[in-house]
Amino acid sequence: MDEPKEINTIDALVARLGERSIVLVGLMGCGKSSVGRRLASRLGLLFVDADEEIERVAAKSIVEIFADHGEAYFRDGERRVIARLLANGPQVLATGGGAFINPETRANIRERGISIWLRADLPILMRRVSKRENRPLLKTAYPEATMRDLIDKRYPVYAEADLTIDSRDVPHDVIVNEAISALKSKLAPVPAA
Repeated sequence: MDEPKEINTIDALVARLGERSIVLVGLMGCGKSSVGRRLASRLGLLFVDADEEIERVAAKSIVEIFADHGEAYFRDGERRVIARLLANGPQVLATGGGAFINPETRANIRERGISIWLRADLPILMRRVSKRENRPLLKTAYPEATMRDLIDKRYPVYAEADLTIDSRDVPHDVIVNEAISALKSKLAPVPAA
């Protein structure tokens, strides 16, 4: 009987992935979209940004959805869109910061994907998110306090992801290489006893 082969090529990694998606989770500003695009390119997979898909389906920006309908409405739509997207694997799927917090979405990701938490420290997140005005949860008098609160509430849930990669101020390709190495280890065949 042949011994299982190590995953030493991108093709072998994608083959072991099967129909599962690689799902990036984490707070806004951790790099899900920018790392996700590069990871998808390296793996020869489609990249999908759940937030962009939600905006396309709703024909509104996320800021407009929050303003017009509230966060609960947005989260319900997000849950449905991600469930639909997960049926289209393999792909690299970047989720919104609150998506993985939903228990149903977490279960769907567990069943149909491999989740990677891009964990980042508060100063890095704040530096990155301050460059944009499209963060409805940070439209508060004290955005840094809001972000700290999100870290306190969400990091224990993100820790349930299959893999964790520290997002930091290094070239994106460093993070992509770390993600590929972690995926190879996670998906490696178990040798027969």
